[in-house]
Amino acid sequence: MPPSTRISFACVVRQELSPPWTLRFTDGAALTLCVPLRGAAWLSTEEDGGSRLVRVGETAIVRGPGPFTLADRPRSAEPPGARLVERTVLLVGAYHVWGEVSRRLLGVLPPVAVLPDGDECGGGCGSLRDFLDWQAAAPQPGRQVVLDRLLDWLLVCALRGWFDQPEAVSPGWFRALSDEVVGPVLRAMHAAPERAWTRAALAAEAGVARTTLANRFTRLVGVPPLTYLTDWRMTLFADLLTESTATVAAVARQVGYADAFGFSAAFKRFHAVSPSEYRRTNRAASDRAGIRAGIRAGVGAGVSAGIRAATGRTGTDRVAATSAVPDCVAADCSPV
Repeated sequence: MPPSTRISFACVVRQELSPPWTLRFTDGAALTLCVPLRGAAWLSTEEDGGSRLVRVGETAIVRGPGPFTLADRPRSAEPPGARLVERTVLLVGAYHVWGEVSRRLLGVLPPVAVLPDGDECGGGCGSLRDFLDWQAAAPQPGRQVVLDRLLDWLLVCALRGWFDQPEAVSPGWFRALSDEVVGPVLRAMHAAPERAWTRAALAAEAGVARTTLANRFTRLVGVPPLTYLTDWRMTLFADLLTESTATVAAVARQVGYADAFGFSAAFKRFHAVSPSEYRRTNRAASDRAGIRAGIRAGVGAGVSAGIRAATGRTGTDRVAATSAVPDCVAADCSPV
């Protein structure tokens, strides 16, 4: 993920299901991670109208905010043997994200990506799944912290696997991070955007001449180094405005600008609104998401019980809510 990708909260739900079953997700999460721990599931989205089978050993990433379903059968006409007959255990993590940095990632993802386990995380995905299953099923002190970090790890592994696929349209900065010349320069700008970078200073990070860096950077990333730096600073500045109470001048200094008035004018050219207006609009949206997260946390236990009551299932079908149970699960969890 890009540096500073901001996740407001992640809802994690473990579901044990016996056919027939359907789960409809309508929460509008920016990213949803679907991980079969046992069995399999058919994943269908409103956007493409098709169904994809997700098995153990695969991870599905669904880009929101559109609704989608997981079920024991495809949505379209069933080919022979399509309906699942075995018990399924699913782990679903719904990520609610916002901010300009996060949109850099979301904008290049497909509506659905199904990735097989690979070597992106040292070949330990099978053991990670077993540990996730154990953590989600049994109450343990600090379970939520552990699950959040493990799910983040699985998400990063899946994203890296997707960007390595031939059909993936990975952003230039992602491909360039592995370049021996441009990679160190990108990491330096990401790590210290407030530094007074010059062409000479960036070339020194790469150990090449300024002309060599400029040509190679532009070819791989798509824009010259200082243009990328300006875009990155404006993106960071937008998110800092939303999450900080500091003045515009103080935030501008955090991304390398001493002249607040000049930077405000540059920000308006880049985002089409003034810093103050951007902060007011986006903080209101951020606060609304935070309120929704708090409501989910407060009603989580009741929703879990309600799901079981609505489906008429006891014993064999268990919901283990390790965080707030998301509205996406509560919306429709029923045998069909």
